[in-house]
Amino acid sequence: MRRVREVLVRVGDGGLTGDVSVPSGAAGVVLFAHGSGSSRHSPRNVAVGRALNARGLGTMLVDLLTADEEARDEVTAELRFDIGMLAERLAAIVDWMGADPELGRLPIGLFGASTGAAAALVAAAARPERVGAVVSRGGRPDLAGSSLASVRAPTLLLVGGLDEQVIVLNEQARDALGKVAELRIVPGATHLFEEPGTLEQVADQAGDWFVTHLRQPHPA
Repeated sequence: MRRVREVLVRVGDGGLTGDVSVPSGAAGVVLFAHGSGSSRHSPRNVAVGRALNARGLGTMLVDLLTADEEARDEVTAELRFDIGMLAERLAAIVDWMGADPELGRLPIGLFGASTGAAAALVAAAARPERVGAVVSRGGRPDLAGSSLASVRAPTLLLVGGLDEQVIVLNEQARDALGKVAELRIVPGATHLFEEPGTLEQVADQAGDWFVTHLRQPHPA
């Protein structure tokens, strides 16, 4: 039976709520960075998270904005695109995970969607000794800017075959990331991977990537 533990990560004057699920004998734990305007309840990320749990990987789906910030962002939409702030939040959560009795013993992977992929890559560059692998789903890794050159974690970029503009941006990011990155196209998929079977392909490929790379040492 899948067990979910709700946690609160303190940031500033508020807190970030997360849902943690760690199967017995987990090989690692994957922290999710959702895209703009989304939350830990994103149905696509929840579905991928369940698939990763079935593969023996722990997951942490977390809100990257506090309740007050979410209310403000619904009006202004200003915080959801603040990659620097979101990356700082992810790095702080990675630090929190390292001190958690259940998660601290596990290698950490990052799964980012849309703008969350950029924040995940900036956080991976900031915590090379803690982040062992990154997967981007329909992401905007190009928004990570100069941080891409500092990423040491093996990075898988997954893009829908019909998401032509984002393919180009991911090709540019792959070149900036260098040898740590691999770009894969999911045929017949649009940006949100809503087509039948496409999200399942994302979950399968992400699961393979994390199981492979979170078991291996990586250079810091």
